Amino acid sequence: MGTRQVSRSAVVAAAPERIFALLADPAQHPLIDGSGTVRASRGAAPDRLSLGAEFGMEMRMGAPYRIQNTVVEFEENRLIAWRHFSGHRWRWLLEPTGDGRTEVTETFDWSTARSPLAIRLLGFPKRNAEAIEKTLARLGGMFPG
Repeated sequence: MGTRQVSRSAVVAAAPERIFALLADPAQHPLIDGSGTVRASRGAAPDRLSLGAEFGMEMRMGAPYRIQNTVVEFEENRLIAWRHFSGHRWRWLLEPTGDGRTEVTETFDWSTARSPLAIRLLGFPKRNAEAIEKTLARLGGMFPG
């Protein structure tokens, strides 16, 4: 990982297709969010994301706000990433382990952010690393194997 990326991985007891279906449905994102900031999908979000798809989310970090995201990386059942106006990305990589389970890696990538210094000074890398660990635990709990 680069210096402007934070990643964590966990093995989840489900095939990549099942996990990807959850990640590609914005309405399901609040179920796995470990940060406590993702509240609900909003607007005319597609039922299933694809490359270039846009979707909005209701968020809360102290105060409520809304965010619009665009899918910028997409490989069916393997990779999905989205970014918003600030330019940073949330990326999910799914790698089958060969036993019906999947290694899931979530990355907060601010190498493409418009203001990487602000992201670092506000402590988002550390906070997001902790939230990613919680998210992966919640995701694993959805597929108890």
